[in-house]
Amino acid sequence: MDPSSPVADLTAFLIQEIGALLFGMVFLFLYRQSRVVYFGLWGIAWVMRFLAAIFGYGLLSTGHWGWLAPYAVFEFGFAIVLVAAARASFSSGVRDWRSVLRLIAILPIFVALVYAFGWYSRLEAYHASHALVLCFVYFYNFRMLRGNPGVGARVFRFSLFVLSAAFLEHAILLIYLYNIGGAPAWAQYLHHETYYDFALHCVLAFAAMAMWSESQLDRMRDLTSELDHLRKEVKHSLDLDRLTGLFNQSALNSRVESHLPFEGAVAVCDMDNFKEINDHYGHLVGDEILRNIGHLLQASIRHEDEAFRWGGDEFVILFRNQQTRIASKRMGEIEARLREFRIRGLGVLPISFSWGTADAHDRSLREALDEADRAMYTLKRSRASGQRASLQQ
Repeated sequence: MDPSSPVADLTAFLIQEIGALLFGMVFLFLYRQSRVVYFGLWGIAWVMRFLAAIFGYGLLSTGHWGWLAPYAVFEFGFAIVLVAAARASFSSGVRDWRSVLRLIAILPIFVALVYAFGWYSRLEAYHASHALVLCFVYFYNFRMLRGNPGVGARVFRFSLFVLSAAFLEHAILLIYLYNIGGAPAWAQYLHHETYYDFALHCVLAFAAMAMWSESQLDRMRDLTSELDHLRKEVKHSLDLDRLTGLFNQSALNSRVESHLPFEGAVAVCDMDNFKEINDHYGHLVGDEILRNIGHLLQASIRHEDEAFRWGGDEFVILFRNQQTRIASKRMGEIEARLREFRIRGLGVLPISFSWGTADAHDRSLREALDEADRAMYTLKRSRASGQRASLQQ
């Protein structure tokens, strides 16, 4: 220890000041990048710690009690801002930490108490009480950050806990040594930040940077997930027919050309008299019919089945893992419901509906669709022939 220096270790004091500036810059940088209130408050706290150390040096070098007031003010501000940081955490709003900052209103009372404490007691008693306050502040931050995952957050909390224990040790040693009298010279080092305090604060700053990096990675993963969701929604919307809400012809072509195996039955259906309806009632009525048919088809199939508007008034249904007999029965039910089709302002408007089914097991989907399409047109022609024969009779 240099007898000419007012501090026990001038090198440690300079390292403490440089460290305070460095830590302040680190936390303010993290706040600027993340806009997390917690980091910003830690940055402000370290600036206050830097100023407090300057006034503390003046107090020790001159021994004048006038330096005690600004020294105590900035040390008090350091503690209060860190309490505000613990309250703000990483999820609280602005109102939470502003309510804590109102504690600065008791600053004049605190300064008066410090003056009284320093006047009637020794400076060592003040350092002991200061160490107890810092012990509480660091432990309070440790407790309030329990819900943050990640390696950086765990290291940050561990550093806070060790710092809390270190300042508790400082307080106990100061109280014990100076109460028994004749404290050894090395005890004066406890008046300032020690080398291992500085090392722990370095770990704290690096852990904060790790927390920020982890939060950025989490944010990137969230953004990636959101982009994937948006891509799926856009792709899904491109595959939908706007009028009926069913999958469109492009989606059906993609499904056919993908050559993915399909096990089940396919159905192709078509309205028999749609042109006459359009000519007689107009295209708006025709669009409403198509829209309602789309809703009917969607409501008549299972969740794993798929319905497509192939074009115009023609539709395709893929019955996954279903037998052709069951698919034909389902199409008959749909046809029966269309015979009782009603439209607003016109009442019952029966829809003639032709359909054909085919088994898609052990062959390509295109072949099954071709067979179902041929079956549909066969039924359509037979119905047209039957109507002509009935009219001739």
